[in-house]
Amino acid sequence: MGRTVLITGASSGIGHELALLFARDGFDCVITARRVDRLEALAEQVRREHRVRVSVIAADLADPGSPERIFAAIQAAGMEIDVLVNNAGFPTYGHFSELDSRAELDELQVNVVALTHLTKLFPPGMVERRDGRILNLASTAAFEPGPLMAVYYASKAYVLSFSQALGNELAGTGVSITALCPGITRTGFQEAGAMGDSRLVQGRMADAASVALVGYRGVMARKSVVIPGFANKLVPLAVRLAPRSVVTRMVRRAQERVH
Repeated sequence: MGRTVLITGASSGIGHELALLFARDGFDCVITARRVDRLEALAEQVRREHRVRVSVIAADLADPGSPERIFAAIQAAGMEIDVLVNNAGFPTYGHFSELDSRAELDELQVNVVALTHLTKLFPPGMVERRDGRILNLASTAAFEPGPLMAVYYASKAYVLSFSQALGNELAGTGVSITALCPGITRTGFQEAGAMGDSRLVQGRMADAASVALVGYRGVMARKSVVIPGFANKLVPLAVRLAPRSVVTRMVRRAQERVH
């Protein structure tokens, strides 16, 4: 019997690359995102190159009803999900007091609530079968406060903490959970957050394919936390050693706009 992966936010970036990696290794894919045209293009590429089944589910995870609809569609199709990849997410950038509240609430819905909801819906079946994997996209942002991206950084801290706690609860069930914590990555993320002139994105950035490969290897090896790149691996250590106020000021400076 084949294996099936569900990937949210699969229309571009890391999610797109993860779909190619799972398909390469013979996984049937269920891919979901808002942009149907991009999903269909990815589905056609995957079917052509890897001869696996691909199901497309158009869904906007900012809609609180989307996780239940995704789950219902998969159940109706008689599919079992062996790997859940909670990749969907987006940032907002700017002073918290000045940003549109609807955008930030949508950000929390996608980055935190939908991820939690999907992780509530699919693992019971995995536990029953005593086999399953979950990959949650966190960030190096999870380890530090993020002035000018306060909600985004806090959302990723939730993803990391939630993943590690749930991983402990799932020990011995045959189900593992992995948090992928990349640094800044070239994915279209910068445009989504309107942060193209931030210092943070002026330097060298990782590419989505290399980050996806680290995440794929990590979830298949059932690792708890994976951090791509040597410099990024130093972030948790540096944050632990430096005073919190100093870390916060440094992050603020890195994220200010270049004038």
